[in-house]
Amino acid sequence: MPIIELAGKSYDVDEDGFLQELDKWNEEFAKAYAKEEGIEGTLTEEHWKVINYLRNYYQQFGIAPMIRKLCKETGFDLKKIYQLFPSGPAKGACKLAGLAKPTGCV
Repeated sequence: MPIIELAGKSYDVDEDGFLQELDKWNEEFAKAYAKEEGIEGTLTEEHWKVINYLRNYYQQFGIAPMIRKLCKETGFDLKKIYQLFPSGPAKGACKLAGLAKPTGCV
């Protein structure tokens, strides 16, 4: 299993870079991993709105939400999600939220 080093800490990830120990997630992980996902600068309130929604939904239901639900609940259209997370809602946003790799259509 690959290990990545972010902000001086080591994290176990899968072959696609998704965090394997979900309880190891913290805001510093998201901030450090943002650069790896093509996000320049600091994470904004809009980034955190998506990340926190994904984490809360995952904690409640054990899966990532469908993209339609993500857009509806955050108030961001798909174009805005891709502006915030250039690698997309499944790859980028879910990685930064510390979720397992989504199996469906996030």
